Amino acid sequence: MAKKAVRKKIPKELAIIQADNCTGCESCLEVCPVDCIFQIKQGVTQWCEIDLERCIGCEQCIHIPGKQGRMYDVKVCPWDAIEMVPTEEIAVAQADMGGPPAYIEENWDRLVDTAQHLAELKAAK
Repeated sequence: MAKKAVRKKIPKELAIIQADNCTGCESCLEVCPVDCIFQIKQGVTQWCEIDLERCIGCEQCIHIPGKQGRMYDVKVCPWDAIEMVPTEEIAVAQADMGGPPAYIEENWDRLVDTAQHLAELKAAK
């Protein structure tokens, strides 16, 4: 098994996708510079999820900054399903991300334990 890389810096905020609002359109997936967003499919239901271990908190999944001289940002998620959450609060937000209850129960350790670990690392700094 490959050894996980140790983060040099814990972001101030991390992105969370509210699964109940997400349609799985993949708009966010296309713009993520670190490829930390992936799609989940269960039957006819689909949504995107963020690998918190890889998220750098850049916010590009929410909006793309306007170029110099432009007064606006380009909104990425048409469903407002993504929010930035302070890293210290990420475990609570991840536990409340929604989605099919069976999926959440089956993946609880992966979803929430990772978030709790990152929150603890951020709080310790």
